[in-house]
Amino acid sequence: MESPFTAYLYRLRYIDRWSLMWNTRKESVAEHSFHVAALAHLLCTIANDVFGRQVPTDKVVSLALFHDVAEVFVGDIPQPVKHNNEKLRNQFHDMEREASERLLQSAPKPLRAAYRPLLVEPDPELYRWVKAADLLDAYLKCVTELAAGNREFTVAKQQVRANLDKLGMPEIGYFLEHMGPPFEQTLDEMSRLAAEADD
Repeated sequence: MESPFTAYLYRLRYIDRWSLMWNTRKESVAEHSFHVAALAHLLCTIANDVFGRQVPTDKVVSLALFHDVAEVFVGDIPQPVKHNNEKLRNQFHDMEREASERLLQSAPKPLRAAYRPLLVEPDPELYRWVKAADLLDAYLKCVTELAAGNREFTVAKQQVRANLDKLGMPEIGYFLEHMGPPFEQTLDEMSRLAAEADD
């Protein structure tokens, strides 16, 4: 029997993020998912190699890749809509869970057990790394929009940074200190920085 599971995942490229705000460049949920997975890998690597933790990087990255797949059915719900009303927030969570379950059921039966912990029942301890990477990606989006002269993201940057700080994760501080500044630089400035690092 045919399964639309993967075809659904590919449709994430058609769903735009930050729909309530003017963007210098549109970003799809598929792009965002890649960025969150890459950032999750970096945060876990920093945790393990800099701070001596034992975070299962591969499991966290797998979770990150699939963290927004419910949006293939429900779209990207803007944060001001989702988080400013507790009743609405709970309804959206229920809706997203149902969408995730629907996506899971679209997979071939022999694969469903493998994807259930990624789509419907993520490990909360691992998922906190995904949440950190998700917020960090939002922060970097704000930084790059502001660097391009788009003041639309001024308040969003402050709010996301406050939420990042609340996580109390030294890995985020390490990332922002060592890898954050180039997000405000031009390509030529980054190239010069990379050349100096090789010396």
